[in-house]
Amino acid sequence: MNSKLIDWLIFIILSIIWGSSFVLMKEGLLNLTAYQVASLRIISSGLVLLPVAYKSYKQIPRNKILYTFLSGTLGSLLPAYLFCIAEERIDSALAGVLNSLTPIFVIIVGALFFQSKTSLNKVIGIIIALTGTILLFFSQPGFSTNSNAVDVLLIVLATIMYGININMVRRYLHDIPSIQIASLALFLNAIPALVVLYFTGYFNKDFLTHGVLVSTAYSFLLGICGTAIASVIFYMLIKRAGAVFSSMVTYAIPLVAIIWGVIYGEKIGWKQVASLVIILAGVWVANKKGKI
Repeated sequence: MNSKLIDWLIFIILSIIWGSSFVLMKEGLLNLTAYQVASLRIISSGLVLLPVAYKSYKQIPRNKILYTFLSGTLGSLLPAYLFCIAEERIDSALAGVLNSLTPIFVIIVGALFFQSKTSLNKVIGIIIALTGTILLFFSQPGFSTNSNAVDVLLIVLATIMYGININMVRRYLHDIPSIQIASLALFLNAIPALVVLYFTGYFNKDFLTHGVLVSTAYSFLLGICGTAIASVIFYMLIKRAGAVFSSMVTYAIPLVAIIWGVIYGEKIGWKQVASLVIILAGVWVANKKGKI
């Protein structure tokens, strides 16, 4: 099979997996709390990558372990809780669209705290993307009666954490293979996730109840596929096709999330789609090489 075709196939699979994560959260939340779904996600992903994490622990320098743990906290643990809490009240499609702000906050955080160079096209892209976000916020169905402002801000906070994590990894963990960082970070953060899960009363539930079992299964699927396997596939794609091609998954994820939203009967109109286009246009301009 043609190498380029394989790259696109991997790209499509990754987009579907990550884009489906938001609806998997919704399924988990039907019978479990946000803290339980998020905890199960991190725990299951950490367990799946345990063999790699064990090997990585021996290879990563000891002075880098703390940064690796923080990478998992900012890049996986806390965002997992924030997304689940937000999705208790907002649509999965909206969550998927807001997730596309991540590249914008990578640029903003890099410029503010990591001395990254900021060109004119990045500034213009940021303005366009943030304009799309504001329009998306006001275009929500029933905005005047229920704006869900806090929930939207929770997801924005999660994307800011993604931005901090990516810049931190670039600065302090650039010399360590990404799969080693991901596996050890997820395993280490599975420990606090287990503590949180215990205090939610999850282990006191009646696991013979169909709803609890189904939501648990979706939460595990979210962790195994949406976090562990997706991370491995993403790093595989970076090695095969490069960072620029791999980063285009940012554009595909919200599209998949919207398709799932339509399937599940979520209210998605032309205003939401137009806002998405504006956000993605901003991301494209901000990441465009050269100056405008």
